[in-house]
Amino acid sequence: MYVITYKCLPPCAARFTRADEYAATMRSRPDVLVLGGGGVLGEAWIMGVLAGVEDGAGIDLRECEAFVGTSAGAIVSAHLAAGNSPRRPSSLSTEVSVVGALGRPGAPGAVAGLATVAAGAARRAGSTAVAASAAFAPLALGFAAPGGALVRGLMLRGVRHPEDTLAALRQAVAASGAQFDGRLRVSAVDRQSGRRVMFGGPGAPPAEVAEAVEASCAVPWLFAPVQIGGRDYVDGGVWSPTNLDAAPVGRDTHVLCLNPTASLAASHPLLTMMRTVARSAASVEGLALRGRGARVRTIAPNAECAAAMGANFMATEPRTRVLSAAYRQGLRIATAD
Repeated sequence: MYVITYKCLPPCAARFTRADEYAATMRSRPDVLVLGGGGVLGEAWIMGVLAGVEDGAGIDLRECEAFVGTSAGAIVSAHLAAGNSPRRPSSLSTEVSVVGALGRPGAPGAVAGLATVAAGAARRAGSTAVAASAAFAPLALGFAAPGGALVRGLMLRGVRHPEDTLAALRQAVAASGAQFDGRLRVSAVDRQSGRRVMFGGPGAPPAEVAEAVEASCAVPWLFAPVQIGGRDYVDGGVWSPTNLDAAPVGRDTHVLCLNPTASLAASHPLLTMMRTVARSAASVEGLALRGRGARVRTIAPNAECAAAMGANFMATEPRTRVLSAAYRQGLRIATAD
């Protein structure tokens, strides 16, 4: 076994277990899509890459056998599982307010619901958000370590309850008609125990897709926890940026993982650490899947996309540029020799 890293993507962005996997990967539909967290701009990047891959390779990603979503990736996973195509750059000119989008399946209402409250929540959190991010980021590397859940639970219970909610996001996802039909899995973390829950997966508590997605996006220092079945849940990214290891795989299962934060602009030591965590956690989780016989490809934003995204993934203004750059990246991935 040996590893190839392609120059069209950042280091660690695309790695394969055999030399021929790159050529074969995008000529057929992956069996499982794993979509990681990354805020408003992470959602735009995921949508754009998937749209470019579809158009470049002539495949329909709505037909994947399974979807695993974390935070922003949970929004997109639910979008696809509901039978909606990834958003293209041309669709941005028809975007409407979140109120108008809520009743239209396939409309960009879900991310609009996130964007509506994200900027204000981040501004109100201020230095608290930075401090909390710094504290939680390294935990993603220790997700499997004994006692890791206990430490995570203690820290989560110590975080002040924000007042902002993602009720508009829940409404938008509910309007899409997404259901847990055996294909969709959404990550969240139990605030009390610190343990990960994959809603929609075997043994998970009963939940509606809309409330599970809201929980998966509830960054604990920005948004209020989401109560499901009498327990509080927060962002699945507190456990892992992608939760790649939760993908249902067997021998020769083809897994495509999109990891928005793996190319986070590193203008601050905290951002450097978070980028390292995003890459390292996905690498460790990918090895676990490969050990079960799966073929795994992980993609991160290329240089153009990373520059468009910058360091504030909750910003709304760059969404048009990010979606367009991501679409171009997806086309290049699909058509590479």
